[in-house]
Amino acid sequence: MVIIMDDIKIIELYENRDQQAVVESQIKYGKLLYSISYGVLSNRMDSEECVNDTYLNTWNSIPPQKPQNLMAYLGRIVRNLSIDKWHKERSKKRGGGYLLTELSDCIPSGSSVEGAIENNKLSEVIEKWLNSLPQDERVLFMRRYWFGESLDSLAKETETPANNLAVRIFRLRKKLKLTLEKEGISL
Repeated sequence: MVIIMDDIKIIELYENRDQQAVVESQIKYGKLLYSISYGVLSNRMDSEECVNDTYLNTWNSIPPQKPQNLMAYLGRIVRNLSIDKWHKERSKKRGGGYLLTELSDCIPSGSSVEGAIENNKLSEVIEKWLNSLPQDERVLFMRRYWFGESLDSLAKETETPANNLAVRIFRLRKKLKLTLEKEGISL
């Protein structure tokens, strides 16, 4: 039986430069990090590389950083690394990455998706919009676009036909786009 270590203790291991921190992070969050990366990249080897790079980046950033939420911290790192990898691969072969292409319909043009997300105004508007949604729609949107879950797995879990779920997600993107335009964030 594997005992899962508390996040505070894992962060202390990073701060003490104890390599066990990486092992404990991998035990506790490895599958989640892989699924986030795979949701963006749809490629096993690239996703594994991004997860490994996440542990390296975390090792190099704690200290001085001291995350309040280790799962969110690791998730943000792996997602950003995966998005960067997706952009590099896309520029090489101009294709793939359907998930980011889907969301790019809502994000302003002329900037990269991750650059746009870093924009404070955009972040505030999206956060406000997410908070205005009913919980089930907010969770659906986050699971699809933050955690990168496939429509099929979401449909299976929610016992909803995939086509119905695709329509709900399309409507959410449309609402987001309208909200961004209303707030003066042009596409």
